[in-house]
Amino acid sequence: MSESHLLQTYQSKVVPLLQEKYKYKNKHQIPRIKKVTLNIGLGEAIQNPKAIETASKQLAAISGQKPVVTRAKHSIPAFKLREGMPIGCMVTLRNKNMWTFLINYFT
Repeated sequence: MSESHLLQTYQSKVVPLLQEKYKYKNKHQIPRIKKVTLNIGLGEAIQNPKAIETASKQLAAISGQKPVVTRAKHSIPAFKLREGMPIGCMVTLRNKNMWTFLINYFT
């Protein structure tokens, strides 16, 4: 099964059903999948900076793309968190990578 198979199934079966059920007059009104975002938040990254590297490698293996490290926007003294500290990582998948990921996720 290729990524085009899932896309073709969506376009040939799902789109007409949605158009019929919700009475859409224009094909641009029909909801579509534009992107898939994968995110890992790590509370333990405050004490263990190596946790970010491990999570980043795992997310790269799952998605096939290099993740971006997310950083704290605000300081929270109760959690010993400072602004700019790495606290997670994320990947945004679009187009071919997105459809490939969705096929693997659903099967």
